[in-house]
Amino acid sequence: MNPQIQRINIKRYENTEWSTIDDAVAIEEPLEIRLEYGVGQSRTIKNISITMRTPGNDAELAAGFLYTEGLIKNLSDITDILHVQTLPGVEGNYIQVSLNPESNFDISKLDRHFYTSSSCGVCGKSSLDAIKSTIPDFDFTHHKPELQPEIIAGLPDALRQAQNAFDSTGGIHASGLFDMEGNLLALREDVGRHNALDKLIGWGLLNNQLPFHHKILLLSGRASFELLQKSAMAGIQVVCAVGAPSSLAVECAKEFNITLIGFLRGQRFNQYA
Repeated sequence: MNPQIQRINIKRYENTEWSTIDDAVAIEEPLEIRLEYGVGQSRTIKNISITMRTPGNDAELAAGFLYTEGLIKNLSDITDILHVQTLPGVEGNYIQVSLNPESNFDISKLDRHFYTSSSCGVCGKSSLDAIKSTIPDFDFTHHKPELQPEIIAGLPDALRQAQNAFDSTGGIHASGLFDMEGNLLALREDVGRHNALDKLIGWGLLNNQLPFHHKILLLSGRASFELLQKSAMAGIQVVCAVGAPSSLAVECAKEFNITLIGFLRGQRFNQYA
């Protein structure tokens, strides 16, 4: 049974008639991320985020979120990631990340404002300035890949063929990582587009695959500012989206020297940066 999908009975209206059928919907449940940090007897557990996500790859989601928000810098900052059991043998919608006592964790970063909403009301300049201090100092100058348009055009079909949950529900986002030859390296799906990317980046962190130099990210929907910020944190140099980018996403791509492609459909696409 797919943990991302729930089967339900629905009524369908078609050709002037009603019928009752079995349908699949993507599961959406809350996940609370808890952080354990500190030294010796002064260890503290703090709830830092609640996100609505599709169950699965929760450890990757937690790790990716902490990394893209600048709360951790590398895998050695993490000593353990465990689901919290609400009942003996039953995993709840809580996950706890234990930090290495020797990590340079800054508790004040938990109090900063996360720019996670399209309606947060901040101007583009202050948004970009706010994240510059957390972006790793990647030098893209000597690593800028050359893109082959025919390879870029073929990415959506490759992603679509691998989207098992989307095939069943039609209501789930995907983030796919490709090499420069168009080979799919990793794919993560979630009802939240930000969660899908955090899961993908978390996979990279936990498997020592970061930074994603000479890799292409494909987003199944639109390209928002936050997704470009997360891409910059992971060292991604090429971001492609099936949908449209926002103006601030374009600014972010230019600021961090990311090639940004949107409206990637069929044999056409737009290059914004």
